[in-house]
Amino acid sequence: MVDRRALGRWGEDVAVRHLEASGLVVLDRNWRCREGELDVVARDGTTLAFVEVKTRSGRGYGEPAEAVSRVKARRIHVLAARWLGERRPVGSWDLRFDVVSVVRGGPEPEVVHLRGAF
Repeated sequence: MVDRRALGRWGEDVAVRHLEASGLVVLDRNWRCREGELDVVARDGTTLAFVEVKTRSGRGYGEPAEAVSRVKARRIHVLAARWLGERRPVGSWDLRFDVVSVVRGGPEPEVVHLRGAF
């Protein structure tokens, strides 16, 4: 049996390392408010990326990114607006909504970063 919380934490750690290796600067992780949680908020040049991380131990239920429904995407937009209102980052920013899929399979995890996924 897979400990889903441990798998999720592991996947977020893998995703953050991937994002940082790709040049993004992580500003926030697991930011919470009454409406929910943002997995990762990162700066990519002049763009703020709100990143949903989906982790799976295999592909038996499809690709991890397929789990981001329209409802989930709408909730992330609401959470991003809340984060922006609370953090009030200085400057003018473009916004982007990404998904990072992590699959634990072989010796190395498979990571796919979908920029502008929704």
